[in-house]
Amino acid sequence: QEQLVDSGGGLVQPGGSLRLSCTGSRHFRLYEMGWYRQAAGKQREWIAGITIAGSADYTDSVKDRFTIARDDANHMVYLQMNSLNHEDTAVYYCNTSPGALYPWGPGTQVTVSS
Repeated sequence: QEQLVDSGGGLVQPGGSLRLSCTGSRHFRLYEMGWYRQAAGKQREWIAGITIAGSADYTDSVKDRFTIARDDANHMVYLQMNSLNHEDTAVYYCNTSPGALYPWGPGTQVTVSS
């Protein structure tokens, strides 16, 4: 079974930026894709989605700061994160959207701290 691989996380100061990447399936092009995150002690939440046609949507807390993109030719999904703040600290995952069809991968940790 295909395994999603998320990367690009790390430690960043408040106000900084990171770009997350996701790969793992040549079938991404068939689905709306999304990014999710799970902060310590909280449930995993959907934060961004992109349709097959390229239309994007975001949860209010990341709107105007995060940008989701897809590269179907290379089976990649990206999340550009700007103006990061402490509330963005979480493990980030990609999967299909709005429902997750793939098994969850390990995700990539994003820590926002000074």
